[in-house]
This record gives sequence, C-alpha cells and structure tokens, in this order.
Amino acid sequence: MRRTAPEGHGPVRFGPPLPEDGLPVLPELSAVLAAAASRGGHEPVGGGRALREAACGYWDRRGLHCDPDRVAAAPGSPALLLALTAALGGDVLVPRPCAAWWAPYARLLGRPAFHVPTPPESGGVPDPYALLETVRRVRAEGGDPRLLVLSVADDPTATVAPPELLHETVEAAQGEGLHLVSDETWRDTLHDPHDTVLLSPAEMVPDRVTVVTDLSGALLPPGWPAAVARFPAGEDGEGLHARVLDVLTALDARVAAPVAAAAGYALGEPEPVTARVATAVRLHALLAAEAHTAVVAAGALARPPRSGRHLYVDLAPLRPALTAHGVGDAQELEDFLTARLGMPAPGGHRFGDDLEAPRVRLSTGALVAGSATERAECLTSPTPSELPQVHRSLIQLKSVFDDLRDDAQRWEPPR
Repeated sequence: MRRTAPEGHGPVRFGPPLPEDGLPVLPELSAVLAAAASRGGHEPVGGGRALREAACGYWDRRGLHCDPDRVAAAPGSPALLLALTAALGGDVLVPRPCAAWWAPYARLLGRPAFHVPTPPESGGVPDPYALLETVRRVRAEGGDPRLLVLSVADDPTATVAPPELLHETVEAAQGEGLHLVSDETWRDTLHDPHDTVLLSPAEMVPDRVTVVTDLSGALLPPGWPAAVARFPAGEDGEGLHARVLDVLTALDARVAAPVAAAAGYALGEPEPVTARVATAVRLHALLAAEAHTAVVAAGALARPPRSGRHLYVDLAPLRPALTAHGVGDAQELEDFLTARLGMPAPGGHRFGDDLEAPRVRLSTGALVAGSATERAECLTSPTPSELPQVHRSLIQLKSVFDDLRDDAQRWEPPR
C-alpha cells in the first residue's frame, strides 16, 4: 500500500488485499495444479461443468442446494461483484466498515455506494433501522438503491453477525425490494464453530440472494484467483445469471485451467484440504486471540475476533499518544503502525470508515514469520505462539501497543 497515488492514477490499486495466511501451499493442491499445468487455456466463461458441480457439492454440504446451471466461476470475487453490480443496475448499499474491495466496483461503474452503519455487536451486516433510513433518504434524493452487499463472517471486523440481527436486516432489505449479495468468503474460518452460529441470508430469502465465495478465504492460496457465485432459483435468478455471464464475457474473466483444477479439487473437500483448513483456522484463531489480548491490554478497543485472519482495532483511547507522534487521521495511523510493526496495518478509511477515526485492520498472517519450514511448523505445533519466530512477532506487536499506552498516559492532560 502507498499513501499517495502517482499523477493521473486513482487510489483503488493501492488498497489492502485480503488477509493472507502466511502458510506454505498444501502439497496436494500443488500436485493437482502441477498435473494440470500442461493445460494452457482457460475455463469457459462462468466455469466448466466440473468446477460448477464441485461448487454445488460444496454448497449442498452447507444446506444451500443449487444447480450447476445457476453457478458462475470467475478469477476472484471482485470480477463477480463487478459483474453483479453492472447486471443489477442502480445504487449500491454496503455496511460501514466493509471489505475494502466492495465500494470501488460501484464507483468504477459510476454508481454511488452508500455506507450504512453496523450495530455495536458485529460488523458486516447493517443495522436494520439504519438501512431503512438510508434507503428512504437515498430515494428522497432521487437515488435508486437496488443492491445490498453484506457478509455474515466479516472482513474487516472479524466478527460473525448473530442470526437475529441478520434476520431483521434481511427482512428490511426484502421489504425495500433490494437484491442481496452475501460475501461468504470467510464462512469456513470460524474460530469456534461449536459456539458460533453462522446463517446464510440465502437460507432465509432464497429468491433474493446471490452468494459469492472467494476460495482464497480458506481453500486456495491468494495467488490462485478463483471464486464462485450461487444464483437464486426462479426467473429473476436465471436472468441475473445470464446478465452476469454477459459481463464476464465482456471482461474475458475466465479461470485459468490449472487453477480451475485446483479449485475443483479444493471444493470437493478431500481429507487433506479439510485437515489443512482446520489446522490453519486453529492457528489463526490462536494468533488473533493473542493479538486481541495485546491491543486491549494497551487500552485500544477491538471486538473479539470470531472468524478470518484479522482483527479491527480502534485506537481512539490512545489518541493523546498518537497526537504526540503527529498522527491525526487513519492514513497517518496506517503509515505509523506499518512502520512500527513491520507489517501491513491498513487504516479504517480503506474500509469506508471515517478518515478521522483512528482504526486499523491487523492481519494474523503477518505474525507467521520465518522460512517455509518454520511456517509449516506453525501448523503442527501444539503451542505455535511459543515458536521463536511467532513469539518475536507477538512481542513486537505487544511492545508497540504498550509504548502507545505509556505515551498516552504520559501525555494525557491533567484532570
């Protein structure tokens, strides 16, 4: 990420990527990709039959039945969201904060993207009353809201929206005639799946929800771009699917054949894949808990992370220290912490939050340091946080936030 853009270029391409896992590629996945490496072409637009059937099997196991003719694959979820936004038309509603890549695609198409506040307990899903008020205001000003993008397992906040909140928000969106895109990239990364209920909006409103899953969330390395979308049944879903394929065709957004082979294998969830997902989730849950403890102990605010490989931190209580260091907004905080931590710390403004709010997203993948062998060791160790390379990373994180706490106490004005 860079603070400023060169002359003539916008800031979108300097935004933060999805949080990486910092782990070596699963050998079985590498073998599948290598076996298909001689296939130099692409899948058909929307994905070949085998890949779409694998996606259906993946969703069937999660209680979301679908037909291969209502599935589309693309080289990453951004292409799918761009195509969906173009196909649906109208204005776009997103939570505040939201994934960094959601709003730029609306702006790219010349569509307004309106941010809707989320409730205190979780991110990813707008507050239902704020949603209704935003829709009312947008329409009163001549707008045409048609699409709501949300995520139950959220980037950037790492929270999981409770089913009762999701139900109220989906009900409000349905009453206003909005189509929902449910980004379920992180649904397979729940830190405590036995104590966390994740409900897909597609289970509640089957005919008004398109589900998008980027496989880099849990199944594939980020550098192997592949994502799948599940369209609703019925004539409306059929028409939307056809229009999305038209846009993907215009973009020539097709999955490379070797990546498609690896994606199909991963979506089938054989034992090596499920074992790697489970151990990777366990590792990042431990690291997220350690990081959360460190930032909260220093006086910062953060919701407990429940999914993904990240956490979202509000440093407002440490503002005296930040001011003393010349940090006045989220961009300056991003620069400051990135330099101090030696790891990406994108500011909240990247995710639609106010520039003045001192918030950042921290990624646990950056804490998995060392060589490929050392990083692989993190998966097998019963106490990965005690491994020397991980311990050093956690100590650095704790030290930076402890210094800010001490500085804040030193610079806090007398009462």
